[in-house]
Amino acid sequence: MPRLVFPAESASVIVLGSGTPIPYPRRSGPAVAVVAGGRAYLFDAGAGVVRRAEEAAERYRLPALAAANLTRLFLTHLHSDHTLGYADVILTPWVTGRREAREVFGPRGTAAMTEHLKLACSDDIGIRTHGLENLDLAELRVNVHEISSGPVYHDVHISVRAIRVLHGSWPQAFGYAIEAGAPQDCTVGGHGAVLRDRGSLPGLRCPCA
Repeated sequence: MPRLVFPAESASVIVLGSGTPIPYPRRSGPAVAVVAGGRAYLFDAGAGVVRRAEEAAERYRLPALAAANLTRLFLTHLHSDHTLGYADVILTPWVTGRREAREVFGPRGTAAMTEHLKLACSDDIGIRTHGLENLDLAELRVNVHEISSGPVYHDVHISVRAIRVLHGSWPQAFGYAIEAGAPQDCTVGGHGAVLRDRGSLPGLRCPCA
């Protein structure tokens, strides 16, 4: 699981998975994490994303990637291999103690997918909220933002801009340009991450995981 680090440890990019729809046993589904300022930002949610995040949290000593801390997700498009871990991102951190609402950004259809996943898991959710675990249903909240090209997110650690791309016959698909710790930025598409230093360093493509 490769990790690329910006100067002064201001941000890290970790490829959690770089698989395809073909189930290669040594590759998890597509997912990239950017960690900046003690917060994790996930880009795509392929199969195994939460467990790979936990693995990275332990390997690189990045508690932001622990399951309970996964609260920001950006989807490039809604192909199954990029979203099979979405239910995991919604539910597993809730079960392990997350209290903050999830903020999810993606193309048209993300809201419907979110509601259908929660409906599919409604029996599980009911047991966990009304049974022995007594979890708080309000803490399962997912705020979905269906986006278009341009700036889509900003906090004190990063800024994210969506870039419209062509991907198969999808009516909407995006790459994301992330600024985290000047003067570097990172561009995440559906199939990889590129770090760019706007000064002198060439672009670096993160190797596959």
